[in-house]
Amino acid sequence: MRSTTTSLILSINFVAFMFSVSRVAVAHTMSTVRIEPLLQDLHHYGRQKPSHRRPQSNHPLKLSSSFTAFPKKLVVSNSRSFCYFQPPTPRRGPTLGVRAASTDTTTVETSESTDPIYKKTFPLKRTEVVEGKIFVKLDHGKNEKKWVLTVGCNLPGKWVLHWGVSFVDDVSCEWEQPPSEMRPAGSVPIKDYAIETPLKESLSSVGGDTSYEVKIDVKPNSAIAAINFVLKDEETGAWYQHRGSDFRVPLVAYPQDDDNVVGATKGFGMWPGVLGKLSNVFVKAESSNSKDQDSSGSESRHPQQKTTCVEGFYEELPIAKEISVNNSVTVSVSKCPETAKNLLYLETDLPDNAVVHWGVCRDDTKTWEIPAAPHPPETVVFKDKALRTRLQQKEGGNGCWGLFTLEEGLAGFLFLLKLNESTWLRCVGNDFYIPLSSSKNANVVQSEIQSKDAQVPDGSTEAVEESTAYADGLINEMRNLVSDVFSDKSPRTRSKKAQEAILQEIEKLAAEAYSIFRTTVPTLPEETIAETEEVKVAPAKICSGTGTGFEILCQGFNWESSKSGRWYMELKSKAALLSSLGFTVIWFPPPTESVSPEGYMPRDLYNLNSRYGNMDELKETVKVFHDVGIKVLGDAVLNHRCAHYRNQNGVWNIFGGRLNWDDRAVVADDPHFQGRGNKSSGDSFHAAPNIDHSQDFVRKDIREWLCWLRNDIGYDGWRLDFVRGFWGGYVRDYVDASEPYFAVGEYWDSLSYTYGEMDRNQDAHRQRIVDWINATNGTCGAFDVTTKGILHAALERCEYWRLSDEKGKPPGVLGWWPSRAVTFIENHDTGSTQGHWRFPKGKEMQGYAYILTHPGTPTVFYDHIFSHYQSEIAALISLRNRNKLNCRSLVKITKAERDVYAAIIDEKVAIKIGPGHYEPASGPQNWNKSLEGGDYKVWEASLVFSAPVCV
Repeated sequence: MRSTTTSLILSINFVAFMFSVSRVAVAHTMSTVRIEPLLQDLHHYGRQKPSHRRPQSNHPLKLSSSFTAFPKKLVVSNSRSFCYFQPPTPRRGPTLGVRAASTDTTTVETSESTDPIYKKTFPLKRTEVVEGKIFVKLDHGKNEKKWVLTVGCNLPGKWVLHWGVSFVDDVSCEWEQPPSEMRPAGSVPIKDYAIETPLKESLSSVGGDTSYEVKIDVKPNSAIAAINFVLKDEETGAWYQHRGSDFRVPLVAYPQDDDNVVGATKGFGMWPGVLGKLSNVFVKAESSNSKDQDSSGSESRHPQQKTTCVEGFYEELPIAKEISVNNSVTVSVSKCPETAKNLLYLETDLPDNAVVHWGVCRDDTKTWEIPAAPHPPETVVFKDKALRTRLQQKEGGNGCWGLFTLEEGLAGFLFLLKLNESTWLRCVGNDFYIPLSSSKNANVVQSEIQSKDAQVPDGSTEAVEESTAYADGLINEMRNLVSDVFSDKSPRTRSKKAQEAILQEIEKLAAEAYSIFRTTVPTLPEETIAETEEVKVAPAKICSGTGTGFEILCQGFNWESSKSGRWYMELKSKAALLSSLGFTVIWFPPPTESVSPEGYMPRDLYNLNSRYGNMDELKETVKVFHDVGIKVLGDAVLNHRCAHYRNQNGVWNIFGGRLNWDDRAVVADDPHFQGRGNKSSGDSFHAAPNIDHSQDFVRKDIREWLCWLRNDIGYDGWRLDFVRGFWGGYVRDYVDASEPYFAVGEYWDSLSYTYGEMDRNQDAHRQRIVDWINATNGTCGAFDVTTKGILHAALERCEYWRLSDEKGKPPGVLGWWPSRAVTFIENHDTGSTQGHWRFPKGKEMQGYAYILTHPGTPTVFYDHIFSHYQSEIAALISLRNRNKLNCRSLVKITKAERDVYAAIIDEKVAIKIGPGHYEPASGPQNWNKSLEGGDYKVWEASLVFSAPVCV
């Protein structure tokens, strides 16, 4: 071990360094979080990261994750950088000194100038809401025979008008493309139903301000009944709609039940314009009598009939958009020559309502405490754990400042910046730390960090309980890899490249562990498994959250499978075929006796005679799958259980069979079943008694049952049903006891929608799934419901830009924690005969092309395997296996636009889905097209070799 190369030692030191530098201390209500350099100490900390959510908004209109209605005008302060940080009132010669005047105030006096012993400027990145307006105007053009429809916005952005028309004789709501003479220059057709036209910058005739607008020529008395549109900002991918529907500008006056009409017509009163209060409406009606107006049928909609036409109108609505604002804060520390105290001067260009939430620490643990007086003016104590000081406004109003006198003997000054109850600014997700010991200032780690400060919209910090979570799987993997590096035979049998591959894995795992502690939003870095073709590296110990990392999962049933009565035997006959297709794991249906035939209302857990077959058939089928190299997952329903008997009140909450629990096993807060247990640790499933997993006897019985299924039946792992119903920490207990090869939980949750349209930002949704995985300490993966939902919206609406988040990563769980994301596009609930959330019809292969080339553990639904998709799915599985794509593969998204998504995975595979065009660019490798289907293509890389030069 002592003879290990320098690179090995440096890499192991890197792991220790990553842990040691990531000690974090958070004052007030947040718990102290530390990461000790020894792996075993990591077990002593919190279980679950907080779920940060934006405060609920009362605004009536939300455009997307980047837009919201805003009722008042906001003033946006310009970003400024300060290179020289001097007091607001400069003095010649002396600098500011401090002496105590009382316990509550600080008096500033002058002293001889001293050089700062520390000075650092931190960039601050945040978002701010600015207000603008969208306007729609219809008036005469230069040609009296034509009208001009103007749509515009006065907020900066890359605006595009997505629009189409409706004809008079068309009673449906479908769009159609407008005639060619109506299309402005630069318009692009979108399939056969719409046009996209970019808005151009101009000096608006409305108010004289700079705006972005597009003009559309409209012929009166044409067959066009209305112009329909939505506005899109391509910089953010946000669509501007009204209540989830399209804007509609009527050109003839026949009544329709439509709240989204823009403009006004005579005979119907004021249309409820979507863009707010009417500023100016001009209405002119052609001569017609009331009988003409009241006539019904197609005749009243024919263009030759006399109609009431809009002469002209103008409407607008204030909107708001989030923009990025760059600020900075500079901190300098100097010594007072008279008192030897530390003088800390803080200056920032933030608005003058900024508050510093601060404290001090006495050692490297960075544990917050309140320093001795004096304190600056406008300082209050927060919960006996920290101080809050409102910064003083600079002369001229450009920013604010604060001066702090700190006693000797302190190790550091800790602070956060607060703008309001929902906006806190941190340093790389941690507290700002300013070293006060002069011996440490020369090599302060904080000055080396490139700040990535961000707004944390987590509501009031007082309401946040900071806790942490760490995955035991990471610890085990690192231990195994380190042991592998330093084994006796490693230096002799492994090449340098192989050793570097192991070290790279250790570093990536350490980075992931550090990231979980470091940031308040778990954007977990991708994990990498470095592969070499020349040397086979011994795999690390299998982790239940990932298996080997190369698993491909088959769901081995659908909603109708129980009806045959011999499903196990039918599966047994397909084992060899599924193995030949490349599957490594199969998910079996619930095995227990159940009130419902599908198995999801279990009663006697030890009775394995179900509608799928009997226990002997189950054992035999499991053995056959093992013989062909496929692991078997059991569907374990642990959240609820149906009772055998009623209690004295006639409520079904007394259980029979081998696990003859009484009503103490039922949670107390479900009124349907009158349990005498504790309150539920999750959401209730109201169709059956919810089991109280906090009871010791319940957990003991479940652990024993799972071990029995593993040892006697032969199951290799678990698919856990409805895990929203109980805390993930109990799952960890069950996984630790049963030691599965692979485990995945069904954490099903609703995505975020606004007026029926899916929001672009689904971070809150995947945050909840990641929180549950964290609660299991990473011992269990979770189905990536976020990715399924986003794929739905992207493919249904031709909005492939949704497949990249704001950081250019996949927008689902696989973009944050790929090794724990189990991806899928359909299952027995969403598809089959239930069809609760069916994948867009005809686009299934685009979905499989995505999940079978991307990181995560992909799952293929039984109905799709045994369909006309089988050969395409098999080809994708074969491509994934021969390129060694795995749950930690790296994704580089190269294109995410309206009609096309493209990415390169591990520099080995390129993929595009969508009707748009994409070809991977050649570089160090050539790209050879391997697969092609309906709106998808996949390429594989081959190295480029230069031809020898003959001299």
